[in-house]
Amino acid sequence: MQIRHLRTIYAPQETIAKVTAICWSQNNRRLAIVTTDRVVHLCDENGDRRDKFSTKPADSKGAKTYVVRGMCWSPDSTKLAIAQSDNIVFVYKLGTEWGDKKSICNKFPQSSSVTCICWPEQRPNEIVFGLHEGKVKVGQLRSNKPATLYATDSYVVSCAANREGTAVISGHIDHRIYRFAFDDASRGVAHWELCRHSCVPYALSWGEAVCAAGTDQTVCFYDKDGSVLQRFDYSRDETEKEFTCAAFNPSGETVVVGSFNRFRIFALAPDGSWRDAGLKQIENLYTVTALGWKCDGSRLMIGSLCGAVDMYDACIRRVRYKGRFEFTYVSASSVIVKRLSTGARIVLKSHFGHEVERINIHEDRFLVASTHQTLMMGDLETCRLSEVPWSGSGNEKFVFESDKVCMVFNAGELTLVEYGRNDVLGSCRTEHTSPHLISVRVHEPPHEGAPEVKIVAYLLDLQTICVTDLASGATVATISHDCKVDWLDLNGRATKLLFRDKRRALHLYDVATQSRSTLLSFCSYVNWVPGSDVVVGQNRGNLCVWYHIEAPERVTVVPIKGDVEDIERTAGKTEVVVDEGMNTVSYELNEALISFSTAVDEGDLKGAGAMLERLELTAETEAMWEKLSQLALEREDIVTAERCFGAVGNVAKARYLRKVNKLSKSIEAETRVPGTGYAHFSVQSKMAVLNGQLARAEQLLLQQGLVEETMEMYQELHKWEQSIAVAEARQHPEVQTLKANYLQWLTETGQEEKAAELKEREGDHVFAVRLFLKGGLPARAAAVVQRYEDREHFQPALLETVATALFEFGMFEKAGLFYEKLNDMSRAMEAYRKGSAFARAVELSRRAFRGRDVVELEELWGDYLVARKNPDAAVNHFTEAGAYLKAIDAAIDCRQWAKAAQIVETLPPVDAKPYLHKIAKHFEATRSCEEAERFYLRAGTPQDA
Repeated sequence: MQIRHLRTIYAPQETIAKVTAICWSQNNRRLAIVTTDRVVHLCDENGDRRDKFSTKPADSKGAKTYVVRGMCWSPDSTKLAIAQSDNIVFVYKLGTEWGDKKSICNKFPQSSSVTCICWPEQRPNEIVFGLHEGKVKVGQLRSNKPATLYATDSYVVSCAANREGTAVISGHIDHRIYRFAFDDASRGVAHWELCRHSCVPYALSWGEAVCAAGTDQTVCFYDKDGSVLQRFDYSRDETEKEFTCAAFNPSGETVVVGSFNRFRIFALAPDGSWRDAGLKQIENLYTVTALGWKCDGSRLMIGSLCGAVDMYDACIRRVRYKGRFEFTYVSASSVIVKRLSTGARIVLKSHFGHEVERINIHEDRFLVASTHQTLMMGDLETCRLSEVPWSGSGNEKFVFESDKVCMVFNAGELTLVEYGRNDVLGSCRTEHTSPHLISVRVHEPPHEGAPEVKIVAYLLDLQTICVTDLASGATVATISHDCKVDWLDLNGRATKLLFRDKRRALHLYDVATQSRSTLLSFCSYVNWVPGSDVVVGQNRGNLCVWYHIEAPERVTVVPIKGDVEDIERTAGKTEVVVDEGMNTVSYELNEALISFSTAVDEGDLKGAGAMLERLELTAETEAMWEKLSQLALEREDIVTAERCFGAVGNVAKARYLRKVNKLSKSIEAETRVPGTGYAHFSVQSKMAVLNGQLARAEQLLLQQGLVEETMEMYQELHKWEQSIAVAEARQHPEVQTLKANYLQWLTETGQEEKAAELKEREGDHVFAVRLFLKGGLPARAAAVVQRYEDREHFQPALLETVATALFEFGMFEKAGLFYEKLNDMSRAMEAYRKGSAFARAVELSRRAFRGRDVVELEELWGDYLVARKNPDAAVNHFTEAGAYLKAIDAAIDCRQWAKAAQIVETLPPVDAKPYLHKIAKHFEATRSCEEAERFYLRAGTPQDA
């Protein structure tokens, strides 16, 4: 560690003017210095004084006789805590910028003098301070009340927090050092005695180890459990005086211990031991009373007894990178990267404490560094850094297409790391590493309650695209294509995927609905307009713009003469740059339509509506109004939804929402509490009805005991059955009246079927049959009779009516069954014959007519089957009827030659002769020569035999 004097901030005075505290803010922008004059001086990062303010005594009317014992910044760099000897701790709110108003936001009065103070980094609302009476307390900013962490009988001389901000230590005048852990339950107690030092530990600090020193000229290092790691004894050095203060640098690997006219530096060696890295002798400095490290570790402030404040530069080495950047190694694991052109700085620090081995900067913006076990990446513009465990080959390929995610390719695996997060966002296997074949979208929720989007689209092979949710690791979609894909890109919200194949065809895939559509059959250029869901593509001599991608068939086409080069979007203007050969032409897009898409993405629905109001109502704007109405209903923005439905001419929904808005406003006026109108059950129930969530609307109303309102709701929607069900469930006295009204309404409106179903459920089967007949549904009436004929006696007249209706509607078989029930066999036979129900007709003939018509029916049955192209089944029926010639024709038609030959054998020669020759030819074709010869001879054609 090299310590070099930079400048003197405050020159020493001729008298004692002790610098009692020095501290840097966490954002490295402000330095606070206070001396015995009780005035806090605020300096910038270069040490130039920018502001100051006087501290206040505990008693506003009392004299300023106190001393500032300690001072520390809050983790967010907006507050400054000051411990005073007049038994109080003040917390000043200073803001984030120079000139912000200063105010006291918290104060913690005590019963004894405050002696020391620290602010743990992980406890933004808790300040730890020690007291003269031996107690160590915590000041809680939210409640403005102090609480005792632990109590001892010994004066607290010093305190310090660990680097993580999870524990604190305190040094006491009886040589003891205590440790307190905020969230450590492993020991069963929150605090314990860490160790007993050889003297009073006035100089106490905590980094990679606990460093304690005091009046015996000995510096001792302890581990977190109190074991002695190393001891440096300078008691034999006559020039060494007592040690007064100590401070670790932010990495915890270097500690500076101050004494008289000098300060010593101790550094952590690679083997884990501590070594004396030298001392800095400054004559006439007198006692070092305060030390303060800048939070990036590049500066050390020294305050002395006589009021001198000096700034020292601290680093291990400096390296210039390509003449544009400077790397300052302030420790083995911490490097400050500075852009020389602007002076902008970022601290690259290994959270695991590993030594930074190699640093590279890509595209003059993205930083990549490596240690032996981790990989660090960062964005110099957003100052977001990430560190992830890594065991790569050293041949990694980095892609920085996204400004939020770094893509790392190594051995066929793609690893994604989000800037600002110290874990791997996701990984996948792919051999296609071109930036045009991978698209990553990390999108923060546009409004409260919306999900965070972390999606990647990549190629499994040249014809298969995989879309994966990085948050859950689940595959959202797998898209198989019939051609090689040469380009793909997701929109900002990862809801749509554009991809182009080798044939230059452009396709759009909707991730939510898992559907695809072809936008262009030939596309030479395509891209999303930055920050929107608008697509710009080129189809030969046409510039195609999709302002509303939800409706891909609605495209704006502009003729152009060249090739599209780029899309430029500035404040209030979007242009497509076209190269026409000799010159470049810019085509301006409709910024209002583009801004609509951006406003929707950001959740600004009112702003999106205001943009659409300035546009004429076209097919595109109508689709946008519809999309906005859906979003407004989802986000419960009734006013915007009403305006949207009014714009597209949906008067019914607009009027309904206006009534809901008036109801909401009246409720707010009654309660006088903003926001209660929409949350009211009556408004919620009406919105549930609009969204088709009738069960939820019913639940909301019934929870308030509004049975009649629930029934009226269903009646307005003509859902009488649900209304009756609610009335029956709640035992409403008007149930029967409601049923009667419903039945009357059904019959008056010609809904006899529903009325019959209602009566059937009620058990009035006869009335149900009559209603079915009235509605022209004799089959339903017949079904009711058949279902309930065992339990209920139906009058013959009713059955006659059902049978007649069935006959008239052409349901002859069912009519025949009913005629059989009425014992009218003649009409039953007539119905069966007319309905071609020959099986029932044959059975009825044998049962009721002694088989009188069976032969005729069998022949008719065979004719019916032949007409229905089923000769195979007709053969037997013709045989039963004795119609052998028809049977032979049917057998030949269905290629049943054996059966045809069998039947021919029974015929007289005159009738059989036409068929014998056909059967002989069949046997000849199948090489059954003996059978063919026999049938040729019977047919009288021996020459063919």
